[in-house]
Amino acid sequence: MSALFKHLRIHQIFGANTDVGKTVLTSALVRASAARDRKVFYLKPVSTGPPSEADDQHVVRYAGSHKRMIETECLFRYKEPVSPHLAAKLASEDGGSQIDVPSDSTFANAIASHIRRCASSSLHNAHMYVETAGGVHSPTLSGTTQLDSYRPLLLPTILIGDAKLGGISSTISSYESLLIRGYTVDAVLIFRDEYYRNMEYLQPYFAERGIHVSAVDAPPPKLDNYEENRVSTEAYYQTIVPEDGKSEIFAIIDHLDGRHAARIRDLGSLSTRTLDTVWWPFVQHGLVDGPKDVNVIDSAWSDFFSIHNSQNALESSTSSGESLLEPQFDGSASWWTQALGHAHPELTLAAAGAAGRYGHVMFPQATHQPALELAEKLVHDGPGKGWASRAFFSDDGSTGMEIALKMALRAYSTRHGESLDVSAKKNLGILGLKGSYHGDTIGAMDACEEGVYTSEWHKAKGFWFDPPTVSMRNGTVTISLPTSIASAMESPVEAESLSWVYDIPARLNSPLATTYRDYIGDTIRRIKASGGPELAALVLEPLVMGAGGMVFVDPLFQRVMVDVVRGTTDVTGSWSGLPVIFDEVFVGLYRIGMQSTGPLLGVNPDISVYAKILTGGLVPMSITLASDSIFQAFLSDKKTDALLHGHSYTAHPIGCAVANKTLDIIDKLVEGESWLNAQSRWTNLNKNGKDSTVWSLWDPDFVSTLSRMPMVEELMTLGTVLAVNFKDEDGGYASQSAQRLLKSIREKVTDEKSLSAAPGGAPFGIHFRTLGNVAYFMTSLNTPPETIRSVEDRIWSALQDAI
Repeated sequence: MSALFKHLRIHQIFGANTDVGKTVLTSALVRASAARDRKVFYLKPVSTGPPSEADDQHVVRYAGSHKRMIETECLFRYKEPVSPHLAAKLASEDGGSQIDVPSDSTFANAIASHIRRCASSSLHNAHMYVETAGGVHSPTLSGTTQLDSYRPLLLPTILIGDAKLGGISSTISSYESLLIRGYTVDAVLIFRDEYYRNMEYLQPYFAERGIHVSAVDAPPPKLDNYEENRVSTEAYYQTIVPEDGKSEIFAIIDHLDGRHAARIRDLGSLSTRTLDTVWWPFVQHGLVDGPKDVNVIDSAWSDFFSIHNSQNALESSTSSGESLLEPQFDGSASWWTQALGHAHPELTLAAAGAAGRYGHVMFPQATHQPALELAEKLVHDGPGKGWASRAFFSDDGSTGMEIALKMALRAYSTRHGESLDVSAKKNLGILGLKGSYHGDTIGAMDACEEGVYTSEWHKAKGFWFDPPTVSMRNGTVTISLPTSIASAMESPVEAESLSWVYDIPARLNSPLATTYRDYIGDTIRRIKASGGPELAALVLEPLVMGAGGMVFVDPLFQRVMVDVVRGTTDVTGSWSGLPVIFDEVFVGLYRIGMQSTGPLLGVNPDISVYAKILTGGLVPMSITLASDSIFQAFLSDKKTDALLHGHSYTAHPIGCAVANKTLDIIDKLVEGESWLNAQSRWTNLNKNGKDSTVWSLWDPDFVSTLSRMPMVEELMTLGTVLAVNFKDEDGGYASQSAQRLLKSIREKVTDEKSLSAAPGGAPFGIHFRTLGNVAYFMTSLNTPPETIRSVEDRIWSALQDAI
């Protein structure tokens, strides 16, 4: 991840094209830094061609009288003078040796490791320059473009502009490519050219964007005679890097030093400024113990934040080898939104493309390609396949659920209109489960029982069953029954295997299914007989109730609930009994290993809601899918019968384009090696030998071992989710037991497995969230197995230390 050191100012140098003078200008910067009595580190990660012509040799050759202050290094050197990806490929095939081409992670880790070594060896203010090869999109060893290969490091950047014909375009294009991937461009350098005069255009262009631009005299033409050329080139460097320290190059050095100091200052102030101004969600500010409790995130990449280490920043005597930034695993997938890791370049480009083409356009009685494509994907090929006919766009999961409730209640009111007066319609209730949560907006809160998330305006409307739950206890999968059901049979029920629990057809005719069916039916009849609220919809978080404590509900209970409320279909092709809403904001789109829960439960909803993973964690958007019979409830020739709900950014093209790209990537990902390997590990555990429809990216042996630890009450996992319920007599949302037991995993460690798991191979800590005495961890859909294994080791070690 990104590195920032007090005593080592680092800049990465990109070129707007090949042959724009990167090495010449980098050599000048190196020479000027050394002339300022700075220790200077020059790194050329990849070099191709004869060593005598290598860029690092050029830097040494023209270091001037301060050569002793300069150290140069090249990490990957290839003899063929071709593009790095081709040079690496040819080297791998040379003489049949079949040497592996270094991967992107190997490449980035090698650079990061070298940077840390340089920082550790420098006790005073030093400078470092990392020179790339070719243009910004020239490929690196793996074939990935430089912008993406170097992105995990996110070093401050100097862009060498192009002074030749067409250079204005290539320089601006390179800048925009850097910007769109999150790079900070601290300066643009370019050769003076009296003919094309590109500087005259580029200087005001970049000045408007607050970027320093400098023009430097171009070097003399290369001479055929080696010694004459050396003398000529040395004279050039003496001119642009004079001994008196007065030239444009030295002004650039001062500017870069200033940018480095300002960055450190700004990062150090963020926590205090935040405490003075920001009101966080779901945080009791009275429990925040000053700036040290603020997690300052400088950037993010893949599954990791790059956070500011306030302790290192406060200690002025800290060794320069200690970075002020360190990686931190995003253990909650940033509140369940991350699907493909932070700053995924394909999602960023999709967003930029839609922003450039549309910005935002209003949607009522209009359409555009990204929105229509997304609606068709979700309705015809996605979670709505086989039952949904319409997609309604909104801005987040809570709003999507409000829309779902409006749809369901209108459908119920339309069907039962003659028996419902105005007052009855205003007091329709929903049927659901205790501990459910559908969002923070008032209508969504009204669909839940009274609890910690509700507010003064909340008015619970409905009835909520206490659900049977699934978990692993002491290595055994169990079904725990609430007291209202446990009186009819023994609890907990030991399951044959995890796959058996989720094999609904095999369990539908079991004694437990009969018990569930009788209990649910009797309760609903009792509510009706006692004059309770008129129930107008069934609302479920299928399989897992997220914010209610990561509660894994017995799927059989939810299937029976749907069957009971639907009763006998008396309207052909339409919903019956009560309309059924699946809140799949959390679980949908493969968060728990399946696109939708309907196929597993064996029933489809009438309405379902999707968000979070929908846009890969980049921008907010929600989709509510509905069957045709629900849509028909709003269809008439009266405007007032329409679904009068919407927000200004409905179906915003940026969100739609990002969602389309996310779904395309996920379609390939779920067929990939990592998923297939994880599924096979869980299949091998099944006692019945059947392929498992339920599985997890978390290792089954780790999960079983963790469930046996003395402080663990129970745990459960599906897909990307791992939830651990700790023993605590005073458990609940206010409990601090999970935070206390796992506190140590927030700190970075330096074991070999951890170092290999984070981008850049740096020690990392783990950021995680708790729901009282429940700690949960969540990966992206593409988190590398080695990263998950490292996190597992950290969790196990922390709990082992607590014994």
